[in-house]
Amino acid sequence: MSETAQATAAKAQAPDPNRWKALTFIALAQLMVVLDATIVNIALPSAQQDLGISDGNRQWVITAYALAFGGLLLFGGRIADIWGRKRTFVTGLIGFAGASALGGAATNEAMLLGSRALQGAFGALLAPAALSLLAVMFTDSKERAKAFGIYGAIAGGGGAVGLILGGFLTEYLDWRWTFFVNIPFAVVAAAGAYFVIREPAGRNRSPLDIPGVVLSTLGLVSLVYGFTRAESEGWGDSMTIGLFVASAVLLAAFVLVESKVKAPLLPLRVITERNRGGVYLSLGLAIIAMFGLFLFLTYYLQIVKGYSPVKTGFAFLPMIAGMIAGSTQIGARLMNRLPARLLMGPGFLVAAAGMLLLTQMEIGSSYAALLLPAMLLLGLGMGTAFMPAMSLATLGVEPRDSGVASAMVNTSQQVGGAIGTALLNTIAASATTAYVKDHIAGATTQPQQQLVQLQAQVHGYTNAIWFAVGILVVAAGIAFTFINAGSPDSTAAAGSVEGAEDDLKVPVIAH
Repeated sequence: MSETAQATAAKAQAPDPNRWKALTFIALAQLMVVLDATIVNIALPSAQQDLGISDGNRQWVITAYALAFGGLLLFGGRIADIWGRKRTFVTGLIGFAGASALGGAATNEAMLLGSRALQGAFGALLAPAALSLLAVMFTDSKERAKAFGIYGAIAGGGGAVGLILGGFLTEYLDWRWTFFVNIPFAVVAAAGAYFVIREPAGRNRSPLDIPGVVLSTLGLVSLVYGFTRAESEGWGDSMTIGLFVASAVLLAAFVLVESKVKAPLLPLRVITERNRGGVYLSLGLAIIAMFGLFLFLTYYLQIVKGYSPVKTGFAFLPMIAGMIAGSTQIGARLMNRLPARLLMGPGFLVAAAGMLLLTQMEIGSSYAALLLPAMLLLGLGMGTAFMPAMSLATLGVEPRDSGVASAMVNTSQQVGGAIGTALLNTIAASATTAYVKDHIAGATTQPQQQLVQLQAQVHGYTNAIWFAVGILVVAAGIAFTFINAGSPDSTAAAGSVEGAEDDLKVPVIAH
């Protein structure tokens, strides 16, 4: 290798001097995207009343965002690889700010729904670019552990932060501020990224795989919409079944196309490596359990316990504290000493123990005695598991694939969130209906009937939470079974970044 080539390679491998400053702006952008998945939930009743949205159409305020975000993530990740991660990240932030301004200024239903779809589309650009930047900027294992500890805490706790912020803004200001609040987040993150981040080396300039884009987008949109529709119309609805069949056909065709084309949208090497495949699958399952729980606890606290939106938001604080502690104090400290499976598997099991406590919920359950310890366990477990999962999902990936590998992390989270909300809500609704049918005959007065209705709701929540416990146990099983990579230190010692994919396939004993 010539001296010039050696100098270029050394420069490409040298750590970015501004990487810690960059982390601040990447984390800020990630927080904005994650909290936006839940911040509008609490504001939805007010927005619905103001704009005259029907009960049948109100779900589209959530669904429009989820469909655009979930459907376009792989495309967004590939754009980051082709166009440049920094440019994609900044463009996504500016677009997200514009879409948020449009939503806050909405004067009718169409304007609000359009803004939510735009938010999802620009979120699908910036989310994979953010994780991709992090993956290529932090290559030292100890620094990577700290950086991903912060990122993992935000990815896990952002949804709960959204509930707090949504409650505060709705109660004390106006529902429109749940949109406007994104603008300062986006402007600060975009300005910081523009001046601080330098575009990392290793872009994939291959032509865009148009058939892959069309098939993956339609397949993911059909899948997300199928689960969303199942929640409102039922699993036996002919269109719901049609959407699931269409999704299976489209995604199967997508995999076939990706195995044949020269420059695939999603190189199959990204997901067939057992560790990354295990991360995507276990993370998606954990998010299914998590998002369903957010929904049930919000309703339980507000409807059954009579909490205000702000009080409900603050009730989630122990979960956020647990996630931050799990990510930054447990996960980040042990990631370089233990194989990832020994953090992810036990982390999911600790979270399952927290969920198990919540199956004991009753109308008169004490927050301090039951909900507080359950939320702490849930937060600690998820935080501990999320941190190594985020890091391992992009570890050993060739720089040219980092955007699409990052997009797969977000895709598993987004699709998991849509499935969790629909699946667990349907289970809860069925259990509630059955309980009312069995007990309403014995309630002869109005107070007794109201009590039966409340008991039925809590019965529905606990029934669904039992399923969430099972899902987390399965996620732990997948983490223990599929993920066999050693600690990042041992992996790094085994070879170069280019050879990391092969090294990860061999179990490494942590030292």
